[in-house]
Amino acid sequence: MVNEPTHAPLLSIVVPVYGVEAYLYQCLESIRADVPAGESDAVELIAVDDASPDGCGDMLRSYAAGHDGVRVVHLSSNVGLGLARNAGLDVATGRYVWFIDSDDWVPPGTIPAVLDRLRQHEPDVLMLDHLRVHEDGRQEVDASSHLLRAIPGVNRLDDQPQLLRVQHTAWNKVVRRLFLDQLELRFFPGWYEDIPFSHPLLIGAEKISVLDRVCYLYRQGRHGAITSTRSGRHFDAFAQYERLLDWVARKHPDERLQAELFQLMISHYLVVVGNDGRLHPHLRRDFFHRAAEHYRRYLPTGGYPVPSGVAGLKHRLVGRGDWLAYSALRQAHRVAGRLRRPGPAAVDSGAGPVTADDDPGRATGTATTVDGGLAVATDRRDALAGSRRS
Repeated sequence: MVNEPTHAPLLSIVVPVYGVEAYLYQCLESIRADVPAGESDAVELIAVDDASPDGCGDMLRSYAAGHDGVRVVHLSSNVGLGLARNAGLDVATGRYVWFIDSDDWVPPGTIPAVLDRLRQHEPDVLMLDHLRVHEDGRQEVDASSHLLRAIPGVNRLDDQPQLLRVQHTAWNKVVRRLFLDQLELRFFPGWYEDIPFSHPLLIGAEKISVLDRVCYLYRQGRHGAITSTRSGRHFDAFAQYERLLDWVARKHPDERLQAELFQLMISHYLVVVGNDGRLHPHLRRDFFHRAAEHYRRYLPTGGYPVPSGVAGLKHRLVGRGDWLAYSALRQAHRVAGRLRRPGPAAVDSGAGPVTADDDPGRATGTATTVDGGLAVATDRRDALAGSRRS
């Protein structure tokens, strides 16, 4: 069921909804209440009820009935995050589309700033900064946020290649709808659906604008979130990278680009395989060997920028398919990390030269990070030599 709009807005915001009863109102209200007075026709909010098993469907009906500019799509069966986003996209009428996850929210002043930048630059892609917000209220700057600093005007990826290493999610990008259609991009089913969607946006864009302000608050530690769920579905990452690399080979067969994406892919696999919160121990070896198979299949003929230090060593072990050496190295660094840290052991975030969700390419400043399960003191400036996020 879809309530048809009576206007053609500048911005469509698509919010897929599943199992987030405790967070849904905060998400919707942060968007709706931030629309400037007199700009209601510029923004439409499309919530997609992905057959949520809790009270989200009823909440959406009630919310839409009481608020103008809110449209609801109710799916008869659960299809997953990517296909729910597609369902919202299919009915969106705005010139631009922004996908916001229903357990996250936007800070005040975000919508006016986004609308202003879209009108000013008319970009293909508008990139946004975000903060990670933990359950105790602690806020954390993302490890890739520095890559968005001091980028004026509009650019192409060739002008600002570091943008490929910014967290590769859908929610940190506002996309021109016609550009999206020209690229023939939609979300695929399965986990890690952002991989074959987010990278092509930057690769194909002629006009990329960067809004260097926090426009998104990314909730951490929610029960049921993909990045904190142990499951064999993390193996979906392999099919998603195959889709990405196939698209690049067909649309943009550039050796430097392929080398950069290859480095990011292997770094991402190392984030997943090293994270106790994602893989059961009995799945870890199989995941590692699948990563090694992709290493052999997709290794660029001219090589790629191998990270320095421990990260580079792990890359080489994947290239050799040496599970025993990798697992021994991982265990040694985990033990050493616990001995180095006073007080309670740090939680394995699965970050790496990345972040807690899947980012293989953050870099700057010296910090103690959990790198794919290995606690290592890393000079992230070294990691910048050839790293990025996934």
